[in-house]
Amino acid sequence: MSNDMIKQAWWSVVGPEEGESIWQPQPSNGYVTLKLTTETMPYDNFTSGIQVMPPGCHVRKHAHTHNHELIFVYEGTGRCQIEGKTYELSPETTVLFGRYAEHTIENTGDTDLRMFWVFFPPALEHFFRAIGKPRQPNEVAPEPFPRPQSAINVMQQLGIIPPKPDIKTNK
Repeated sequence: MSNDMIKQAWWSVVGPEEGESIWQPQPSNGYVTLKLTTETMPYDNFTSGIQVMPPGCHVRKHAHTHNHELIFVYEGTGRCQIEGKTYELSPETTVLFGRYAEHTIENTGDTDLRMFWVFFPPALEHFFRAIGKPRQPNEVAPEPFPRPQSAINVMQQLGIIPPKPDIKTNK
């Protein structure tokens, strides 16, 4: 997209199955659909999308060195933990994970947890692409698959902080 487009009226309407969609590995499973990225709009200060996480799945504990992550739950229930404090998630819950706030998200319900997210500045889309597999609209979910060995390297490159090792178990 040209930066000249910023000087003109610009908008985008992205439908339910529109956008690049990516199956996610264990333990989150489900999928992510990228709705607005720096490749699809003239703005370079955020990206957004949705994440659909099946029951019993979760996003691993992590933090971000350079980014803020905003989520809005629109279907399902779950919980998030931020810096050791637990919060319940239900439709219409908004959560902002600021820089360095170690967090996790878990689907505790019996239906998919559906979240809209905004990540600023952009980077999360690169992580999803690096660890996932391309998804087509209405495609049947693949068997759960492990994260690639390169996930930690990708996290380091993008400023995503993995969880601190547990001193008791050294893991």
